[in-house]
Amino acid sequence: MSNRHLSLFRAWAAAMLALPALAWCLAALPLLARAEGEAAAPATVNVKPADSPDTPAVSDRALIPTRDLRRIIQDAGPLMYAILLCSFLLVAFLLERTVSLRRRRVIPKPFVTRFLQQLREGQLDRERALDLCEENGSPVAQVFAGAVRKWGRPGVEVEQGVIDAGERVTNGLRQYLRVFYGVATVGPLLGLMGTVLGMIQTFNAIAAHDALGRAEMLAGGIAKALLNTAGGLAVAIPASIFYVFFVSRVDRLVIEIDKQAQEVVNVISAEDLQERKSGAGKSRRASVTTAP
Repeated sequence: MSNRHLSLFRAWAAAMLALPALAWCLAALPLLARAEGEAAAPATVNVKPADSPDTPAVSDRALIPTRDLRRIIQDAGPLMYAILLCSFLLVAFLLERTVSLRRRRVIPKPFVTRFLQQLREGQLDRERALDLCEENGSPVAQVFAGAVRKWGRPGVEVEQGVIDAGERVTNGLRQYLRVFYGVATVGPLLGLMGTVLGMIQTFNAIAAHDALGRAEMLAGGIAKALLNTAGGLAVAIPASIFYVFFVSRVDRLVIEIDKQAQEVVNVISAEDLQERKSGAGKSRRASVTTAP
């Protein structure tokens, strides 16, 4: 199975695993307004004197929902579904990148240690070293393979092979990171659009029904505006954090891969091979001259 197919399979598997996590992510939305809702609740209790004429009490329906997820989605309008889709993508690709960017998967230490040791001791030739790299298939092995294909060439050519393979590996490691950037950008815009639509609904209520001062007629538009804003920010903030985290992680991994690949260059370049051969020849001549 090719690396692209493996990556697509991991993304699909992460999406399936994200379904339970999505419910938890969405359940966090009511927490954003819980403190405000709890502070405002006592103000609606017993505000009328006992001898005043009967007036309708403020119903729970007039309050902005903070705990009922179904009501949050219903009051926020259709744009909340787009925000929920963004949150689903965020959770799915968060799981996929967390698995794919593990250090032991990108730079497996046992393979790197054994490969470099065998190279230094002269136990590997070009074909055997290339077979080991292709068999391992990790990103660091792909960079090593780029250097091994230039075996015995001048150091500049070997380094160019490392650079070419490193660019391909880096693009693979940065795969799907644009999803985090996109969610961090689109989430607040969806929330802003929902806010604008909610304010339009509020002003239409004022103009059509003379609702100024009548909170129950203004609550729907205001609730839509606030809920969409909160939803967009609740998705965009973690997306921005994870984007910066994964970009930094990829940069650290690329630096480590380049460091390990430089050791391969120092062993298999033409200059180093010639130096080892000349050193071995001198040692043999020295042993012959010192022999009785």
